Amino acid sequence: MNYANAEEKRIYMLETPVKKLVCTLAGPTILSMLITSFYNMADTFFVGRINTQATAAVGVVFSVMAIIQATGFFFGHGSGNYISRKLGAGDTDEAEKMSAVGFFSAVMAGVVIMIVCLIFVKPLAYLLGSTDTILPYTISYMRIILIGAPAMTSSLVLNNQMRFQGSAFYAMIGIVSGAVLNIVLDPLLIFKFGLGIAGAALATTISQYVSFVFLLFMTKQGGNVRIKLSNFKPSLHYYREIIRGGTPSLCRQGLASVATICLNHSAGIYGDALAGMTGDAAIAGMSIVTRIAMFANSALIGFGQGFQPVCGFNYGAKKYNRVLEAFWFCVKYSFVFLVVVAAAGVAFAPDLISLFRKEDMNVIEVGTAALRFQAVTFPLNAWIVMCNMMLQSIGKGLKASIVASARQGLCFIPLIFILPRFIGLTGVEMSQMFSDIITLVISILIGFSVIREMQREIE
Repeated sequence: MNYANAEEKRIYMLETPVKKLVCTLAGPTILSMLITSFYNMADTFFVGRINTQATAAVGVVFSVMAIIQATGFFFGHGSGNYISRKLGAGDTDEAEKMSAVGFFSAVMAGVVIMIVCLIFVKPLAYLLGSTDTILPYTISYMRIILIGAPAMTSSLVLNNQMRFQGSAFYAMIGIVSGAVLNIVLDPLLIFKFGLGIAGAALATTISQYVSFVFLLFMTKQGGNVRIKLSNFKPSLHYYREIIRGGTPSLCRQGLASVATICLNHSAGIYGDALAGMTGDAAIAGMSIVTRIAMFANSALIGFGQGFQPVCGFNYGAKKYNRVLEAFWFCVKYSFVFLVVVAAAGVAFAPDLISLFRKEDMNVIEVGTAALRFQAVTFPLNAWIVMCNMMLQSIGKGLKASIVASARQGLCFIPLIFILPRFIGLTGVEMSQMFSDIITLVISILIGFSVIREMQREIE
């Protein structure tokens, strides 16, 4: 949809039938999430052709990428939520100022992360769960990935700001362009030019900068608010709003990084404890499952990202009935979709793991068990994810942060330490399943309290 100006976009977001609006906005975001997730799996797939240690290294460095992404989502969701509510209320000037504060703050944060992590790269590798045999691959991969940190944080801000303005199509072009380039460069740099795991990292970093350039250009299309240096006037007011809207994402992504570190350490310890198994194989197996689970949930997240601008605009305009209609529509259809995905995950788990590392039966054994356990609770994410996105989009920062923190933080981290003590490596494989069940209970209690608030406003 090409809007002439912000007011035309506002009218479209507030008056178009909800189901049609969500589906229209969700189409590009689903596609961009699927392709982004696919290129993450492509890294693991091509690196898996090298050896088990290289595959495990990608899983170890994923924690650093999660920290970088957490920073980008913090500024992107924090500023984007505020922008959508202000556009819904007709305040374009405030939206433009927030867009500049969110973007330039993310660029500076990305530079800081890059410098600090490059200085301490070796101790950081051990902290993330790398073993001595994985270490050379981890350092080689991580150094190049860190160079792309400023592009990654700022790209996520641009992507989310456009998405929250209802310009999902333009955001998709920027993200997909880099993802496709990454998929093309991976085999060329890894095998054709003989760069090995460093080639995979270089492909990712190049694609991040290409995405950044495309996204920056796309902000000037479709009636989006313009990012101008002259509007960069940081103040406590704007950072307070960014914290309120972005903390749930920071908690979710940041704790995902901590959870991955704990997962790598536990997999390494309890994998080594089994006869015929190695910690490297266990880490590699869990790394592959993480990528597959991300891909399985990417369509759900894309669907939810189509819901978020609808939620933000209409909540800002006090059209609570449209917010609730969109929420229940998304929960219902997401649940049906995830039931199908879960069945496929359980049935084809060995085949899916074998795609990445068929040469190592230990990797397949660990990955198959973990994937089947996770697949059982995939459908629960329909409520968990949509509830979290609704809370975040309407400015319920604390409640959204609790839900966001639960699945891969408040619930998962204790479980990854407790369960393996009693049932060994199986406890590592089952931790995410039990975490999802507990998170569902928490999100139902919190979600219905907010739904009742909106129902009272409607009445």
